[in-house]
Amino acid sequence: MLRLLAHRTGQIALLAFSLAFSLPGNALADAAGKPLLLAQGGADCYSVGARVAAQQGGQLVQATAENRGGQTVCRVVIVIPGNNGQRPKRAEFVVPAN
Repeated sequence: MLRLLAHRTGQIALLAFSLAFSLPGNALADAAGKPLLLAQGGADCYSVGARVAAQQGGQLVQATAENRGGQTVCRVVIVIPGNNGQRPKRAEFVVPAN
């Protein structure tokens, strides 16, 4: 009985923890309750990926920064809709981060 209660308590705690961090509005805030904006260093691969997706007529799936040969590049994955009921196509691009 005690083992079942401990297991159930652990499940409840895990569920509460995951819900607390999945809800919108859990941004970091200062003492006054105003949200803090954190600066992110490096390349803005999301906007690069959005531009590539728009040019190709697809939807952005993933955009990550990578270092290749000492140069920062964005690896962009998009999904392009298929024509005439065909399956969508996955396409990957490596673009300079500038």
